Order: sequence, then C-alpha cells, then structure tokens
Amino acid sequence: MFLLCSGLIWFLNNLAKTYTDNATFELVFFHVPDSLLLTEVSKKQVDVKIQASGFQFLGFNFKNKEVRVDVSSVNERNGRYYMPQSVYRKQIDKQLRSMNLLEIDEDTLYFEFMRLVTKVVPIASKLDITLPQNHILDGEPVIEPSEVTLKGPWNIVDTINTINTVKLKLSDVSTDFSQEVALDKMQESGGITYSSDKVVVSGKVARFSEKLIEVPIKVINLPEKYEIKTFPDKVGVLCKGTLNQLKLLESADFEVIADYNTIKDNASKNIGLQLVNPLENLRSAELSESQVEFILRKQ
Repeated sequence: MFLLCSGLIWFLNNLAKTYTDNATFELVFFHVPDSLLLTEVSKKQVDVKIQASGFQFLGFNFKNKEVRVDVSSVNERNGRYYMPQSVYRKQIDKQLRSMNLLEIDEDTLYFEFMRLVTKVVPIASKLDITLPQNHILDGEPVIEPSEVTLKGPWNIVDTINTINTVKLKLSDVSTDFSQEVALDKMQESGGITYSSDKVVVSGKVARFSEKLIEVPIKVINLPEKYEIKTFPDKVGVLCKGTLNQLKLLESADFEVIADYNTIKDNASKNIGLQLVNPLENLRSAELSESQVEFILRKQ
C-alpha cells in the first residue's frame, strides 16, 4: 500500500510539471461567406509546439485535435484568397486557453472558392395514383410549395430547370388526399442547397358519371348553290365527368362539324364528324358516331 501511495504521489507531482511537446491539428473551416463555396485549401493540417502542464497534456491527448479557423477574415488580392499565419495563429492560440503556443507552421493559407448563385425552379410531382372504378381526379394535383430556391455553383444550378419529387405511389384512392413527399435531390448536384427538402402533394377525388348530350351537326365548306341534309341532323356526345360538371352541361357547350372538303369520293353517301374544342375539365367527351349519311341537293 505504501508503494502504491508513493507511486501515485510521484505520478501526480510529475503531472504538475511543465512540458513541451509537438502536435498536429486538423483545421476545420467555418463562417465561409454565403456567396462562396470553399472548394480547396492549401493545407488542412498544421504542426505546432505547445507548452503545458502534464495534467493539460493528459486531458489534451484524449480530445479530438481539431481547431477551428474563421474564414470570414480572409484577404483577397488579384483574385486569390489568403490568410496570413499571424491571423490563424491568433485564432488557434485562443482555443488552447491555458496552454502556450510556442511555434506554428509559417505557411500562409490559400483558399479557392466558387461563386454561388440562386435560382427558383418549379417542382414536379412523380405521382403514380390508381383510382377505383367510376372515380377521377377532380383537377390537377396541387404541390405546396410549388417552387424551390436552389443555391450552389452557377455551372450546376444553371442546368437545372425542374426538381422532381421522389416517386409517390397511391393505390385505390377514393377520397381527397394529402401526402408529404421528399424532393428527389440529384446525386450529381454537389454543393447544392435547397430552400425546402419536402413538399405536400394533395388532390381532390370525385365520383364520375356519364351524360349524353345531343348536339346539332354543322356542315362547313359546302359548295356554293348547294344545300346538304345529314341523317341524323344531331349526334350524341358522350360526356364523362363529376356530377357537378355534368349537371351544368348544355348542347351549346359543344360544336360538331362535318367538313365537306373531307369527302374524297363523289359517290360517297357518308361524311365524317369532328368534335371541336371539347371542354377541358371533363374526363372525356366522345362522339357516339364518327360519320353520318347525307343528301346533297343543288339549289
């Protein structure tokens, strides 16, 4: 026991003494200006000579040997960015606290930056949705936010015109939906930051039905001094849409034409039909017949 106590006292007395030793610090750079991206630095380690007590060295050896360098204090000359040794030495010296920094590398630090730009681009959803029978999407899905601000090197940002979401697969959806989904950040877009990492994709789902609208046939490009009669003189337009859409439909919302110039054979007794400018908000609008018979008479 006596020997153990004596050894401990000797060890503690030695730790209280002052020692000098060499160390290598990893440089960690921070406070890079917002408009710049740090791409290269002339050195990422610095060799130092430190004077401290044994207790301090004991604690120091169990810590990560990193020191932080504030890049906001760099100088610029002829397009080159640099930091004199005297500047980063002061920064390192403050972080050593009660240790004494005796020597440090004499090298000036040189930095290479790439100028950053910002660009606002639209977001597109990669929505894969299936609906039960007789259900439709009532309008286009909504993305919120609909745009994202990119920030990064100009040569990368300039090539990006749209950012997609990751694939969102929804099955058998019969009611309105709202789903958070991540942006699909391109692996090649190194150094790019995004104002938002996620968006919300939502949409309205409605039941649809069918309605048949009788629409008069309008003949165009008829030769002068001729009259024409089609059989029948009206044709059905089969419309599919939501109940609210269908109940507002009228014959005047549609135009069905028969172009006389499309007749290639004078002996033909049929003329083709075309539905002009169908309503875009309907799921579909189709003619019940593609052609009708006609009689041509000279006036």
